[in-house]
Amino acid sequence: MTDLAYRFNISQSSVTNIFHAWLYALYSTLGGLVRWPETDVCQLPEVFQNEVFRRVKCVIDCTEIFIDRPSNLKARAQTYSNYKRHNTIKILVGVSPTGCVTFLSTCWGGRVSDRQITCESGLLDKLLPGDVVLADIGFNMTEDFALKGAQLIVPAYTKGKSKLPKENVEKSRKMSRARIHIERLIGRMKDFEIIKGPLPINLVKRKSDSRITAGDKIVRVVAAIVNTNDAIL
Repeated sequence: MTDLAYRFNISQSSVTNIFHAWLYALYSTLGGLVRWPETDVCQLPEVFQNEVFRRVKCVIDCTEIFIDRPSNLKARAQTYSNYKRHNTIKILVGVSPTGCVTFLSTCWGGRVSDRQITCESGLLDKLLPGDVVLADIGFNMTEDFALKGAQLIVPAYTKGKSKLPKENVEKSRKMSRARIHIERLIGRMKDFEIIKGPLPINLVKRKSDSRITAGDKIVRVVAAIVNTNDAIL
């Protein structure tokens, strides 16, 4: 903001107002491009055309974005990620088998667990009986999905086992091929300089008159633009 104010010879407050006005315009216009599919209207990629994955509704994973260190001690604790060893915001991302971002949670502090952000993001309420969701091994919450009549499939656990059964090895191999979609989509989102971080605190702090932060708007706009790009398949 300081750099832009200097380059255009205007006040920093004017730059901030212009930035947020355009961010709101982009969010309002493009935000609808990230939407949950009502029906399966697209031809599934080959990797999903099998008995196990043909009912996959989405592939989920969490991603984190670095933020500046908060001065408030409580906020500092809530945003500190043991995995990243840094203060972060964490977002749950859902990707369709056809390679589009179909679900985004709001931004949470990096300390939140995968289970908590999944349960409280509203994702489970979108699932219908028979839906299948693929996730990484960290999403140890099959019962939460079962209560909705859905199935969560994660890779087979190898801890404490010298060798996995042949069928589990083959299933894990197919899962890896299917889950690569979400890794590529998140990678495309992280290509945008604005979310490479660290984000300033004022972009991730929730205002009293708003349910979402500027960070939420930025992430959704980036995801919407990614959805307009060429398919990853």
